[in-house]
Amino acid sequence: MVRRVVTGVSPSGKPVIVSDGEPPRTRQYTHTPGFARSLVWNTSAPAVPSADPTADLVSFVPAPGETVALTVTFPPAGVYADPTWDPAAAGAEQLEATPGLAELFEPDNPGMHTTPTVDYGVVLSGEIVLDLDGGETAVLKPGDLVVQNGTRHAWRNDTAEPATVFFVLIGADGTP
Repeated sequence: MVRRVVTGVSPSGKPVIVSDGEPPRTRQYTHTPGFARSLVWNTSAPAVPSADPTADLVSFVPAPGETVALTVTFPPAGVYADPTWDPAAAGAEQLEATPGLAELFEPDNPGMHTTPTVDYGVVLSGEIVLDLDGGETAVLKPGDLVVQNGTRHAWRNDTAEPATVFFVLIGADGTP
């Protein structure tokens, strides 16, 4: 079974988890044993590029209809508690390495950010916690999927091992 976690906004405006479970359009094929397909989510498709666009990327936050695909490895929780870790240097490095995205992280709320995107995430290894501004959390493990719909959120690795997540960010208009 594939697990899909979808975020949204409640009628009162709080970020919430609106769905946590198997995607509704999941099929275990009868005539080909072991073959299965789950429609995780969909939006309108952007244009297919004719060349590798990664070298010319200006912002890690895609404009409406554009996409950015990336992997993120979150270090173990202990890295941030180590007295040799320098948050100012780490922040400067993030600004240099991920323009457009790093500026959206809130200095007074470490890790918390909001992007004008629909994000698809797949946990490749480790365990990661999705924290929503409204107080809800979801612990995600390898193979789990998340659809992050422009809500204020943070990612947290409470384990002693790294966690790697593959994300596809799709630029969107407005907020949910």
